[in-house]
Amino acid sequence: MEDTSEKVYCFEIAEDQEDERIDKCLSTLIDSLSRSFIQKLIRDEAVTVNESPVRGSYRVKAEDRICFRLPKAVEPSVVPENIPLDILYEDKDIIVVNKPKGMVVHPAAGHYSGTLVNALLYHCGKELSGINGVLRPGIVHRIDRDTTGSVIVCKNDMAHHSIAQQLKEHSVTRRYHAVCYGRLKDQEGVIDKPIGRHPSDRKRMAVNEKNGKAAVTHYRVLKYFSGYTYIECELETGRTHQIRVHMASIGHPLLGDEVYSARKCPFRLQGQTLHAKILGFCHPASGEYIETDAPLPEYFNNLLKILV
Repeated sequence: MEDTSEKVYCFEIAEDQEDERIDKCLSTLIDSLSRSFIQKLIRDEAVTVNESPVRGSYRVKAEDRICFRLPKAVEPSVVPENIPLDILYEDKDIIVVNKPKGMVVHPAAGHYSGTLVNALLYHCGKELSGINGVLRPGIVHRIDRDTTGSVIVCKNDMAHHSIAQQLKEHSVTRRYHAVCYGRLKDQEGVIDKPIGRHPSDRKRMAVNEKNGKAAVTHYRVLKYFSGYTYIECELETGRTHQIRVHMASIGHPLLGDEVYSARKCPFRLQGQTLHAKILGFCHPASGEYIETDAPLPEYFNNLLKILV
């Protein structure tokens, strides 16, 4: 049975908030909710001011009491799907998969099928850790939809806790191969810049000195091409879009990146040229160090041949 219980929020407006539009005021008070979502709540008459439903054009007054009902989210069921997996390593505790381009790691709005989780549920059955809930069973870290390469998935909670702790301690080896625009001046370097949400675009990340979290990327040149550089990046931390944001921040965005580069890609690519090649960790049960190496995908190899 679905849980239809609702959560109620109530706020009293302060003098310095007076005359703001109600949707803007609420999005400031609750930064986890988008302004468009709040506007939908208002249209659905789920928001009241002094116990009366309110319109979206309403401007708040000092001492107004604003309340709204937030329906409890109901997680949809995730269906196992017979999707082939490129398995790099597997035992009773963990599985390391070479994720293809275009595949989302776990279900989310707009992507409830065709994900890595759908494929894992078919392959592993119920042998996946449940710490992250029904939408993300076994998932302890992720890579972007158009980034290819190694993802480690945990089959039980013991393994999940172990890998999560290693990620927290930055002891997991994560080396990516990428092609960036331009010719890097130095053969190797370190980018140490905090990353947080973009101040005006919630879907993007950015170097954010004020509100960002520490982020460190080590890079080294593998090969120079005319107008491009083939690089290896090793993550010291694992922030969202870290390599993409860091390389763009030094003037060398990744080839094909349509989010962090304004340059038009001259090749027929699907998103950024980024591949999670090396993944190394201590096995949750034995403590043995394991390192997997995901072969470059066909599109990446073909691109390197073209660039020579």
